Amino acid sequence: MQRLYERVLTQHLADNRQMAFLAGPRQVGKTTVCNRLATPGRVLSWDNQDHRTVILSGPSAVAGHLGLQLLRETSGVVGFDELHKYGKWKAFLKGFFDTYADQTRIVVTGSSRLDVFRRGSDSLMGRYFLFHIHPLSVGELLRPEIPSTVVAPPKPLDEPSWTALWQHGGFPEPFLKRDRRFSLRWQDLRRHQLLREDVRDLTRIQELGQLETLARLLGERSGHQMIYSNLATEIRVSVDTLRRWIETLCSLHFGFLVRPWFQNVAKSLRKEPKWFLRDWAEIEDPGPRSETFVACHLLKAVDAWNDLGLGRFELRYLRDKLQREVDFVIIRDRRPWVLVEVMHSDTALSPSLTYHAQQLRAAHAFQVVVDLPFEQADCFAERRPLVVPARTLLSQLP
Repeated sequence: MQRLYERVLTQHLADNRQMAFLAGPRQVGKTTVCNRLATPGRVLSWDNQDHRTVILSGPSAVAGHLGLQLLRETSGVVGFDELHKYGKWKAFLKGFFDTYADQTRIVVTGSSRLDVFRRGSDSLMGRYFLFHIHPLSVGELLRPEIPSTVVAPPKPLDEPSWTALWQHGGFPEPFLKRDRRFSLRWQDLRRHQLLREDVRDLTRIQELGQLETLARLLGERSGHQMIYSNLATEIRVSVDTLRRWIETLCSLHFGFLVRPWFQNVAKSLRKEPKWFLRDWAEIEDPGPRSETFVACHLLKAVDAWNDLGLGRFELRYLRDKLQREVDFVIIRDRRPWVLVEVMHSDTALSPSLTYHAQQLRAAHAFQVVVDLPFEQADCFAERRPLVVPARTLLSQLP
C-alpha cells in the first residue's frame, strides 16, 4: 500500500532543498515511508546501535559512511529515523544540512512531535518543512494522490474497508490484518511501548504508574472536556504536573486536544479543551468512538491542508455557558468555515448546530451520522445546516 505521504514527500524533495520532517504516532508508517523514499543503504536509525555510533561521530562521519563524497548521477535521499531521541539532534542536522544539502536531500522522522522545539529558539529556521503523518482515513484509502483542492467530490468506500477502518482503526498493521485478537494484542503492545519506552527515552517522568493510570482514564474519556483540577485530584498530582503529563501524551501522539473557539461567540467558554484518543478502535462505546473517529479524520485534513499550503486551518469546538455545544468547527483563515456535530445514528438536526451556524455565519454546518449509508451528493454544495452521512463527508477530505 502506497501512502499519500510518499507522494507528498517525493514532490517536496524534488522541488525544494529543505529537509522534510515527518512527525506522527508510533506504528503509523513513518519508517516505511522513510525507507521507500531514501536511496538504498542511506537510512540511519537512532534505534540501530551501529547507526547510532556513526551519527555520534558527526556529520562528516555520516557523509563518509553514506558515500556522499562519491560522484553520482543523482543526489539521492538520506533518511534519519527516530533522530529526535538524540539529545543534540538539532545541532547535528544543522551541521549536516549546511555542509551537504547540495549533495543530497534529507528526510527526518520521529514519533515524538518534531515541532515542539519551535517554542524556543529554532536553530533550523529555513532549513526544513514539517509534515504530519496520520493513520489511514477514508479519503486516503480512496485517493492516495496529492490533493490539489481543499475538498474532493464524494466517492464511496467499499464496505470491507469501511468496516475494517471502523473496527480496527487506521494504523496500517491492524487495518490490513483485520483480526480482532491481533488488534487487541497490538493495541496493548503499542500502549506499553509508548507509556514505558517512549516516556523513559524522551522525558524525565518517574511516576510511570500514575501516568499509566492517567492514560487509562483518558482512554475512557475520549471526546470529553478536560477538567484539569478534577483529573489532578483523581491521579493525586498537582494541576501543573497533570498539564505537563497531558502535554507529554499529546507530544507522543497518544491523543490530542481540541480547544474552544470563542471569537464572536457570546458567553463562550475559553479554557477547557476536549481530549481525543489517536486510536478510535480502543473505544467500545459507539457514541464516543463515532466522535473520535470523525475528530481524527478532521485533524488529519486540517494538518494536510496546512502542510500543503492550501490555507491556514485550525480544528476547534464550540460551547457557550448555556451548554449549547457543537463538537467541531474548522477555522479557515481565522474565520469559522465548517461546523460539525457528530452522531452515531440520530438524524434529528441539533438545535445547537443551527444556532451557532446562524450566529457565526459559517459557510457549512453538518450533522455527521456514522450509521447512515453513503450518498452520491456533494456536502459542500449546500450552505444550510444538513444531516450528512459520515461516509460521504469523510470521502471528500484528504
